[in-house]
Amino acid sequence: MILQDGAVRVPYQIVSIDLPEDSIRHLSNLGLKVGSRLELISKTKASAILMLKSSRLAFDASILSKITVSEIRDEMPSLPLSQLRPGEFAYISGIHAVGEAKRRLMDMGLTRRTKIFLRKRAPLGDPLELRLRGYELTLRKSEAQMISVVRINEKEAR
Repeated sequence: MILQDGAVRVPYQIVSIDLPEDSIRHLSNLGLKVGSRLELISKTKASAILMLKSSRLAFDASILSKITVSEIRDEMPSLPLSQLRPGEFAYISGIHAVGEAKRRLMDMGLTRRTKIFLRKRAPLGDPLELRLRGYELTLRKSEAQMISVVRINEKEAR
């Protein structure tokens, strides 16, 4: 399927890119090459924004129609940390912040494959209190939205 027909929040892998060699080279410098994994963040008829590692890239239909992708089905569904419910366990699957914000979150112990437990959330939903690595951490909802997690059940969490 072409990327232009892809669904939002579904992981894809690039199968081929049907563009001139100089365009392929430019996309490759951005990290977009055959075998890369990506996810559409938002989409309109004329353009789309996609997440590639920790970068957000926007393309119009002239590029999206030339990229062939296949859906990755074996991956566990991820969701933003802000959507986790109190009492649930999860593993961090990615941090989608950039620069200093990403460094700050990682310095607090929020790294990939770290198990977290959402203890509670304030009455209006902001902030969130997490337990990870033997300590409690409070995050703003805006920060939690930049962290993707994979839910795990309580049996796996123990």
